[in-house]
Amino acid sequence: MKKNVLITGAGGVAKVAAHKCAQHNDILGDICIASRTQAKCDDIIESIQRKKSLKEPDRKLYSRQLDALDIATTSRLIKETKSEIVINLGTSFINMSVLQACLTTGAAYLDTAIHEEPDKICEQPPWYANYEWNYLDACQKKGLTAILGIGFDPGVVNAYCAYSAKHYFDTIDSIDIMDVNAGDHGKYFATNFDPEINFREFTGQVWTWIDRQWVTKPLHSEKQCYDFPVVGEQTIYLTGHDELHSLSKNIDANNIRFWMGFSDHYINCFNVLKNIGLLSEQPVVTAEGLEVVPLKVVKACLPDPASLAQGYTGKTCIGNLIRGQKNGKGREIFIYNICDHAACYQEVESQAISYTAGVPPVAAAILIAQGDWDVQRMVNVEELDPDPCINLLNRMGLPTEIQEKISEDNQGNNQNN
Repeated sequence: MKKNVLITGAGGVAKVAAHKCAQHNDILGDICIASRTQAKCDDIIESIQRKKSLKEPDRKLYSRQLDALDIATTSRLIKETKSEIVINLGTSFINMSVLQACLTTGAAYLDTAIHEEPDKICEQPPWYANYEWNYLDACQKKGLTAILGIGFDPGVVNAYCAYSAKHYFDTIDSIDIMDVNAGDHGKYFATNFDPEINFREFTGQVWTWIDRQWVTKPLHSEKQCYDFPVVGEQTIYLTGHDELHSLSKNIDANNIRFWMGFSDHYINCFNVLKNIGLLSEQPVVTAEGLEVVPLKVVKACLPDPASLAQGYTGKTCIGNLIRGQKNGKGREIFIYNICDHAACYQEVESQAISYTAGVPPVAAAILIAQGDWDVQRMVNVEELDPDPCINLLNRMGLPTEIQEKISEDNQGNNQNN
């Protein structure tokens, strides 16, 4: 049984994960939070103590300063803290460095997003083949458990695909992953997670999986209005996203698409920033001779996503609309989660976007600690048995619901897992 957790990163998602690790420290053991800015780690610890999240108060909860790009330093910290599970929740630029430190030390590795290089955007698909999957053999030889992209999307939506294939379909025609935030943070303009990563997702071309091949679409060129459970009708846009790049390999489906909800206001602000070059990742030189990266300047000017939590109202809905066949008949389900911003703040002083991303890696860590997901190789989430994860998330604050439409006669039939 693995125990003792090192969390790299101290943003909004790391805060949620730290709270949840604390709530389950009888299983996970000691918790170390490490980041470039140790004071941010200490703020998270204060929040955990304030909310009395520690299940076993005698277990260690502490912070360290860390440059996670330094593989040797990260390896030493893993050894010093006796951490057997590393939850990597820093910027996606550090993924490969932290993974290599885990390979050095033998600690299980978890992350929530695909690796990126600062000077590259929207590389050739499948994206996992550019970096992560280059370590498949190394993890296999080491017997290292490395679970990639175990946030919500990617992450839980991948498990939804595996769960649906296991329990609901004989064959799958299409998967439409849909993510909407029907909440209000009260700011003129802000992103719900790291602005730099957020904008990088949407400034390149859209890669999507159509008729079992990669297809490119212009950004924000396709949209639809969908009537979601609880949050109602929302406008969603076809975009590229991490999970498509493993699901296209591991799930037998003709079409796999990702849709995200954007308000007209967001689209307008985004287009202005993009069209005048402020979302570029390439450095420019000012009249004063200063070299700056426009995207990093925009990030510095926008609110810290963690600061949005207090006073955030409304709900999120994230799920998969899946169509296929079962027993020779057509079938369609929407498998999803609803998350409430205010309830998240009440529990862990977070907003729902961070909550939905921060709870799943802790559920995965628990499953590794207990042996259910300690597979001793590198995997994407859909390669694992989804049942233990979905059942655990039901108890940890992210319940799964299923809306089934088998025929015109029972389109309104809802089932709860």
